[in-house]
Amino acid sequence: MENDLVAISSIIVAVIFVSLAIFQELLTLGFPLGEFTLGGYHKILPKKLRTVSTISSLILLFMAVVVLKHAKIFNGLYFLPTNILMWIITIALGLMTLANFISQSNKEKYTMTPLSGITFLLCLYITLA
Repeated sequence: MENDLVAISSIIVAVIFVSLAIFQELLTLGFPLGEFTLGGYHKILPKKLRTVSTISSLILLFMAVVVLKHAKIFNGLYFLPTNILMWIITIALGLMTLANFISQSNKEKYTMTPLSGITFLLCLYITLA
């Protein structure tokens, strides 16, 4: 039963990470969604911040793989230290939740704070299980 909950939680987290990676790529392409990220200072991200979005999307995809690998849903990449990486991801999500909560942008605060908070709690559960 516990393994089922870990697997379901891992799939939910992976879907969130992939969705956020798509969001980051939309920012990279110049979609006017900048108010939901990076403090909400730009409706359309300037070129330098679009590079940050591209890198963020790649990191998010890697994080999805780590979560799925840690839950033994994804096979392969046996060299990945998923225990350590899960703690890094979980701590980073906790910090992101705090950063989103204090954001000047209401759009970022009221969408990304709950999303990162839920993802943080799921990752904490996955890491501790």
